[in-house]
Amino acid sequence: MQQQSNGYIIGFVLVLCVLIGGLLAGTSIVLGPAQQKSLELDTKSQILSAVRSVIDVPEKADAILETYNKRISSIVVNYNGEEVQDATAESINVAAEYGKDLKERLYPVFRLVDENDPGRVQAYILPVYGNGLWDKIWGYVALDQTMETIVGASFDHKAETPGLGQRIATPEIQDRFVGKKIFDEEGKLVSVMMMKGEHGGGESSIAYYADDPHRVDGMSGATLTGNGLNAMLKTYFTGYRNFIKKVRANSTSTADIGQ
Repeated sequence: MQQQSNGYIIGFVLVLCVLIGGLLAGTSIVLGPAQQKSLELDTKSQILSAVRSVIDVPEKADAILETYNKRISSIVVNYNGEEVQDATAESINVAAEYGKDLKERLYPVFRLVDENDPGRVQAYILPVYGNGLWDKIWGYVALDQTMETIVGASFDHKAETPGLGQRIATPEIQDRFVGKKIFDEEGKLVSVMMMKGEHGGGESSIAYYADDPHRVDGMSGATLTGNGLNAMLKTYFTGYRNFIKKVRANSTSTADIGQ
């Protein structure tokens, strides 16, 4: 069997690399729009999932987009609570903003509006982003019209431990936040804290802290993920605080928001 020269082998490898590179580039171009549409659908589904206690969230793609377009309006605000006119909430990369100082970030705000009266806001949905045990965690927290009480939440993760920290992506954990308040009786922002340890799961866990407006039951074996979740919520409620203050000043509530 005749041995090929080194030049032939190098040339063959280079040609093969060019062909494969071109094939991958072409595939990326072809699949790019579909991937973007899938990402958009997933994001909008997560936003709607945060208010599943308020509305019926459809399962089919077309119905999700239709519901989103009809029931969700959005704005972008800065740390001072001022609306940013040259940006859209859907275009903000929350992960990229996370790398900035808290006062330099842009903050998307999604508003669930009344089905029959688009001028009436039923809930405010705020994106949150942070660090779990192994990698990033993120989600959406929905607050009522006065931005005081949590009406829903939707969390997800990149690499939390299966059966432990990974449970933040389940309705069982997320539903524990419904009805909790982010301000204390003096109007100070205190957020909501996931505690260490778990007391039965399901309805038992909800009942365990039913009389505490600022605490939810923890996840067995996932204390560090819970700590990351707590830090994420407190950080983003702080980032949105000036906007929340303005909304609350215009609501029927007269509670003072502490600093």
